Amino acid sequence: MENPLDEILKISHLLPASVLQDINQRIGDWLAAMGGKDTDPYIEQQLRFAKRFVK
Repeated sequence: MENPLDEILKISHLLPASVLQDINQRIGDWLAAMGGKDTDPYIEQQLRFAKRFVK
């Protein structure tokens, strides 16, 4: 499986700026506050949200 952040980046042009900004903020908060990794399930959850939004 590809890195979830890379996958989000690939579809980022399909997302409205406000949605992309929200995802970016959530991921940034997760990584900073929780010490998470870019492959954590929470990041994958954000990717699933982005993919559902694009559909």
